[in-house]
Amino acid sequence: QVQMVESGGGLVQAGASLSLSCAASGRRFSSYTMGWFRQAPGKEREFVSGINWSGGMTYYADSVKGRFTISRDNVKKMVYLQMNSLKPEDTAVYLCAAKFGISVPTMSQAYDYWGQGTQVTVSS
Repeated sequence: QVQMVESGGGLVQAGASLSLSCAASGRRFSSYTMGWFRQAPGKEREFVSGINWSGGMTYYADSVKGRFTISRDNVKKMVYLQMNSLKPEDTAVYLCAAKFGISVPTMSQAYDYWGQGTQVTVSS
């Protein structure tokens, strides 16, 4: 089992950057695929980015490709999401998710464990 706590959200202007962190606890963290999802009010939860156990494979939603970067540190049990060139449409609660195994799915239903989320608000 894995528990996650996200941090780093905030209110920024369009064009700014934010770095989100996800601190995980539990055993065998390096055996988990990690993902970032986001959910805006009235909208479904959507995939943002995912990273495999080693960090060697990363995936991004088209809407964030080229602007966001996911990374992980298995020793520190941390996952990061560097967000650059933020847009108002990036406004949402960002959630860290974990899934045991090697695949990196984009569907939220495939993930077993979730953090509470951190709010990101981008003003125009």
